[in-house]
Amino acid sequence: MTLDDLTVNFTHLKREEILSDWVWLIGKNKLPILLTASGDVFLQDTNDNSISILDVGAGEVHNVAGSFEEFKELLSDKEFVVNYLAVDMIGDLMQNNILLNQGQIYSFKKPPVLGGEYILENIEPTDIEVHFSITGQLHKKVKDLPEGTPINDITISE
Repeated sequence: MTLDDLTVNFTHLKREEILSDWVWLIGKNKLPILLTASGDVFLQDTNDNSISILDVGAGEVHNVAGSFEEFKELLSDKEFVVNYLAVDMIGDLMQNNILLNQGQIYSFKKPPVLGGEYILENIEPTDIEVHFSITGQLHKKVKDLPEGTPINDITISE
């Protein structure tokens, strides 16, 4: 398995707009530099060049490197790649012939924030922009709800 199997190309998209529905969490100074096939994204801060990861399932941002050079080194570290690029999950999806087309990323059918499980049956190829838009909006809506609050209805609109 190569880095190309674990990431998705997004050069056809406007880098400044992909995460517009996540600005409430990441701010306006972080831009995507690497999209993982598993639906997360590495971000570079335009102020200090540090690198963080947006964990879309958890709706959290974590710093991973102080510079792009440090991040490039991490991408050659097997443990880092296994932990952050979901090697086992991507391998399982590929073995089950659940493959991505151009412009797609793996996404949850039922997001974990709504009680979805981290299992293969809950993952499907999804348009990159749709993935980040819907998950960003969902996390923003539920971020202030007490844990365990039942969510009975969701409306997705343009």
